[in-house]
Amino acid sequence: MINLNQLPDNPYLLLTPGPLSTSKKVKAAMLRDWCTWDQDYNQLVQSIRSRLVTMASSKPDDYTTVLMQGSGSFCVESVIGSVIPRDGKLLVLSNGAYGKRMAEMAGILGIYSIVLDSGETNPVSTKQLEEVLKVDASITHVAVVHVETTTGMINPIADVARIAKSYGKTVIVDAMSSFGGIPIDIAELDVDYLISSANKCIQGVPGFGFILARKAALLTCKGLARSLSLDLYDQWETMELGNGKWRFTSPTHTVRAFDQALQELEEEGGVASRYERYKTNQETLVAGMQRMGFETLLTTDLQSPIITSFLYPDSAVFSFDEFYSRMKQEGFVIYPGKITAAATFRIGNIGDVHLVDIERLLAGMEKQLFWKTT
Repeated sequence: MINLNQLPDNPYLLLTPGPLSTSKKVKAAMLRDWCTWDQDYNQLVQSIRSRLVTMASSKPDDYTTVLMQGSGSFCVESVIGSVIPRDGKLLVLSNGAYGKRMAEMAGILGIYSIVLDSGETNPVSTKQLEEVLKVDASITHVAVVHVETTTGMINPIADVARIAKSYGKTVIVDAMSSFGGIPIDIAELDVDYLISSANKCIQGVPGFGFILARKAALLTCKGLARSLSLDLYDQWETMELGNGKWRFTSPTHTVRAFDQALQELEEEGGVASRYERYKTNQETLVAGMQRMGFETLLTTDLQSPIITSFLYPDSAVFSFDEFYSRMKQEGFVIYPGKITAAATFRIGNIGDVHLVDIERLLAGMEKQLFWKTT
């Protein structure tokens, strides 16, 4: 029996969009070795796949889950490269780095694509989407990022899916930083493929991601993949026929940690309860930061509860590197900004992070307002 009290505490809390701070039980779950061929392990994989479908869809019989080794971007690329036929055409709605990454993947894979870029501080444009779909019947697939962690913006995926489906298009949603932390029903949204990762809102550790796929759509994809190791259909078929077996070496320790993370999500009260915790974290953070004179990049109506971008203070002596170092000494790791339009830094609210942690962060930050005292 593992004594959790003997596990060392982390020297700092990760206030990032992932990897993120995990519970001691999630860490402890990785202290056992597993065999990828063993029935116990494969049953664990099947349980995870089933629970993810139940969590994601009010019509679980219509969907399946495929687990894929690698980071979240590996999973996105597996979908982009495996579900679009050679004569297909992808439309990417973009307003940040991760929408652009999908388009870049398509380009490298030789997939014809067009990008509707709304700029980093605007939500993706459903008006533009409909205008393009009206005139370009050759588009087969529409892809969008739900929460764009470049800024922390939440995009209107329900409207995107509704419009795309009205024109008969296949819908791909990158829900990397939202699934498990924001309520989503892919059956209600009519989404064909939703992609996320173990080390985001479900609060596991890095090593694999997963794709929730409409069975009817996935069944049309045999032989379409442009990669051997990222072949989504073959990965699914192997898991189905092998009762949880992966095609190539699976990240066994990460999978076991994810199983524990799923248990903790259920114990917390499910996605709705976790969403409320993240939302409380984010609102408390913003209120406290505003009291100290910080401004958010986005307006409240565009802001997700996942990560928040703050503008640099109007001070010639502010240095993010120094601020980062001082906050790390206080026990917190924050994130640099990622947009070109403004000087920003970001603070995440997800992971094993609670209201008391946000309050400690704000107290520590007040001690470190060095640019106001110089």
